[in-house]
Amino acid sequence: MGCRVLFLSLILVLAGSNGLAGADGPEISPDELLAGTLLSLDSGLSDIANDDEVMLLSDDMWRFLETHVDDRARSFVKLNQLVYAVISEGSFDLEYEETTRTAADTFRAKRGNCMSFTNMFVVMARAVGLDARFQEVDIPPDWTFNEDTYVLNLHINIYIDLGVTGKHIVDFNIEDFKGSYEMRVVSDQRALAHFFNNLGVERMQYGDITTAFFAFRRAIAENDSRFAPAWTNLGTLYNRQGLSEYAEAAYLQALEVDRSDHIAMSNLSALYQRRGDQEQARYYRNRVNSHRKQNPYYRYHMAREAFLAKDYDSAISHLKYAARKRRDEDRFCALLGLVYLHQGDEKKSQKWMARAEKLAETDALKQIYSSKIARLKSESR
Repeated sequence: MGCRVLFLSLILVLAGSNGLAGADGPEISPDELLAGTLLSLDSGLSDIANDDEVMLLSDDMWRFLETHVDDRARSFVKLNQLVYAVISEGSFDLEYEETTRTAADTFRAKRGNCMSFTNMFVVMARAVGLDARFQEVDIPPDWTFNEDTYVLNLHINIYIDLGVTGKHIVDFNIEDFKGSYEMRVVSDQRALAHFFNNLGVERMQYGDITTAFFAFRRAIAENDSRFAPAWTNLGTLYNRQGLSEYAEAAYLQALEVDRSDHIAMSNLSALYQRRGDQEQARYYRNRVNSHRKQNPYYRYHMAREAFLAKDYDSAISHLKYAARKRRDEDRFCALLGLVYLHQGDEKKSQKWMARAEKLAETDALKQIYSSKIARLKSESR
């Protein structure tokens, strides 16, 4: 199962606050944004699952648990049985698909995205008496491109508290997950805001404005009004309908609840640029650039670009900054070792490759770095 694209999608249209810039913007309240009065919505409420339906345990799911999980076993055994039953080949056969589904629908289809799998697992774990909670994960930024839209993907996984036995993490994006990433347990309401925001993005990409609007509104109004990504995406929806003042108000509301939301800043910069308001566009563009320069993973991206251009001094400068910010990231060290190798400094190359090997979390990665170190030592003799 390849869970490469992660679950939370934030939209930045056409690629292109601190509460001060944009203060003279539109007098449009959050309630007006959530009313959707000016949107051309289809008559009748869109068919969206309610909160209870999203996390409903179906009869089929219950029968599956009765077959595969011993209700009398200790919590640690139950967890192992459930994990094995869900992810082992030939037992359940989950298949990745870029669709956000409820727990019951995911179980029925045996397909979905990481949000779908995570939600389904939490519901099933709780049904067998496990203390399972949703957990946000700060993974490195990962951008994908879809027609006229950039999609930024974030991540969520499952936190299991087994008491004296310990705490465990279940993650359906294991290829990208590292234990060193910052994580925080969040409420079900926050997780549901993620769910409906994700659903809204999918429906907006399909051109279903009605369902997208009601999904964003449910994320905000019924679950977490301080969930900035949903405000940003609501702004994108308004922007696509030609309602730029409403889009501006939604982006500013996103910054009201999260002053560091650089996606909202990027959208505002593009919006003001199209309006010809160069001062405001420049203000938000500078904020975004400042944010990026402080992000170690952006500097890693810049280092790779510099390395490919054979600008090794710039690559080293970017990587040293990145390595100071994230001392536990083996990729930074490995690339630094490779840059020094191309500069002809084998001693420093060995040093950074050795650090990468030490930080690597998997045996496969450790073996790769170890092989490179052995090759460097052999060539230096």
